[in-house]
Amino acid sequence: MERVAFLIEPGGERIGCLLNPETLVVRREAGLRPRRALGGSLPWGGPGDDPLLFTGGGTTEMTLDLLFDVSLSGSTLETEDVRELTEPLWRLAENGLREDGGMRPSLARMVWGKRLNFLGVVAAVAERLEHFTATGAPRRSWLRLRLVRVEDETGLREPVERGEPPDADAVEAALTPEDYEAHTVLGTEEGDDGMPASGQRLDEIAHQRYGDPSMWRLIAALNGISDPSRIPAGQVLRLPTPEALRRVM
Repeated sequence: MERVAFLIEPGGERIGCLLNPETLVVRREAGLRPRRALGGSLPWGGPGDDPLLFTGGGTTEMTLDLLFDVSLSGSTLETEDVRELTEPLWRLAENGLREDGGMRPSLARMVWGKRLNFLGVVAAVAERLEHFTATGAPRRSWLRLRLVRVEDETGLREPVERGEPPDADAVEAALTPEDYEAHTVLGTEEGDDGMPASGQRLDEIAHQRYGDPSMWRLIAALNGISDPSRIPAGQVLRLPTPEALRRVM
């Protein structure tokens, strides 16, 4: 079993659980469909397959078998009923509602160490409950979750113009609190030794946010980080928005 975490966006809620890596399934469906005429499918009398129309795009799905157990250490909630731990994932399968009345589902970012970072919407969830107490509360859950990948907008921001990284003191003097965003360092909840595991590298975050890995020095200075090689997963960083940085560069 491997420990993984889910970050619920945009609220930032964190859900920790165990994953059986032998049952990790990734499925890709290409963007294509049978070619049709105005009256229906194209006639095809010979052997072989139907002619196809390539539409582009497609979908990527990941199916996970997760374990939640209230008796295991490291649970995000102290409870006797494991359904209180799995309820947030069930809620992700419900329709979301934006303030403007439109429908928008919540997103779940699945993080497994530094190798896997998958942002998606919950397409299906199923749960098998075990180890019931005398009052009927289940203490263990085997939960199967199917995620459909969505576009990660954090990687699509316009790069900040390259140049000499700005001085951290000058940035702090020029910007207001509204010019910053919170970024939670991704990574596993804890390492094999039970200690907090190191998360993303600062140069990785700088490239993702600003399109320039050298901005890691500015991030370190603004957040008082003396050892950028050991940033624990879950730490929240203050990051200037790309638009705010452009004003001071």
